[in-house]
Amino acid sequence: MALARSRRDSGMNYWPGFVDALSTLVLSVIFLLTVFMVAQFFLSQEMAGKDTALQRLNAQISRLSQLLSLEQTGKANLEDEVAQMRASLSAAVGERDRLRGAAGANPAPGPGQGEVDTLNSKIDLQKEATARAVAQIENLNEQIRALRNQIAALQEALGTSEQKAKDSQLRIADLGQRLNVALAQRVQELSRYRSDFFGKLREILGNRPDIRVVGDRFVFQSELFFDSGTASLRPEGKAELDQVAGALLDLEKQIPLEINWVLRVDGHTDTRPVGATSPFKSNWELSAARAISVVQYLISKGVPPQRLVAAGFGEFQPIDPGTTDDAFSHNRRIELKLTEK
Repeated sequence: MALARSRRDSGMNYWPGFVDALSTLVLSVIFLLTVFMVAQFFLSQEMAGKDTALQRLNAQISRLSQLLSLEQTGKANLEDEVAQMRASLSAAVGERDRLRGAAGANPAPGPGQGEVDTLNSKIDLQKEATARAVAQIENLNEQIRALRNQIAALQEALGTSEQKAKDSQLRIADLGQRLNVALAQRVQELSRYRSDFFGKLREILGNRPDIRVVGDRFVFQSELFFDSGTASLRPEGKAELDQVAGALLDLEKQIPLEINWVLRVDGHTDTRPVGATSPFKSNWELSAARAISVVQYLISKGVPPQRLVAAGFGEFQPIDPGTTDDAFSHNRRIELKLTEK
C-alpha cells in the first residue's frame, strides 16, 4: 500500500510540469496564429486599398491619354489648316504683287487696282485667321504639355503604389514563412515534452488501472473518489486531490497572468440509471454533483475558484462502448483537463 501511494505521489508530481509546458506551448502557438491573422488582415486591407488606388490611377491615366490623343489630333488638324492658309496667303500675295507690277506699268486707273485692293483685304483676313490658328496651336501645345506632366506624375505615383504593393506581398510572404518556422519549432518542443512526460508517467504508474492518461486528460476512476451512487468524497480521494491542489497552486505561480487558464473537472457515469432511492434524479445530476464536489474540495485547499470549472456529462461521453462491468467501470470517471477559459 505504501509503495502504491509512493507511486501515486511521484506520478502526480510530473503532472504540473508537463501541463505548464504543454499549456505554454499551445498558447504560444495560438498567439502566433492570432498575430499572423491580424497582420494578414491589416496587410490585406492595405493591399485592397492600394489596388483601388491603382485602379483609379490607371483609369485617370487612360482618360488623360485619350484627352491627349484628341488634343494632338486637333493640333495636327489646325497645323494642316495653317499650312493651307499660309499657302493661300502666299498665293494671294504673289497675285497682288503681279497686279501691282501690272498697275505700275500702266499708270492709268483701271480694273487692276480694284483687284489689288480686293486681294489686300483677303490677305489681311488670311493673316488674321492664320494668327488666330497659330494662337490656338500654341494654346494646344500648352495643354498638351500640361497633360503630359499630369500623366508623368500619375505614372510616378502608379509606380510608387505598385512598389508598395510588392513590398506588402513580400511582407506577407515573409510573415508566413516566419510563422511556419515558429510553428514547426513549437510542434517539435511539444512533441518532446509530451514524449518525456508520458514516458516518465508510464514508468512511475506502471499498470495501475485507477489512474490513466487519455489524450490530454488525467482520468481517475470514480471509485477512487466516491462510493457507488454518491457524490461525497472518500478519504482516499481527498488524499489524491490534496496533491492535485498543491500542483495547481504551484502551477498558478508559474503561469503568466495574461494566460487565462482553468482546470476543468468533468464528471462521467455509466449508462445504468440511478436507483429509486438515490438523491439524484438522473446520471446528469450525479455526474455534475461529483464534479462540483471535487471543485469545492480544491477550493477549500486554496485553489482560486476562478481557475476551476465543473461539468457533468452523465452517461453520454463513454470511453468504452461495451456493456460489461469493466466497461461500466471505465466510463465512471472524473477527468481533469487544463485548458483555456
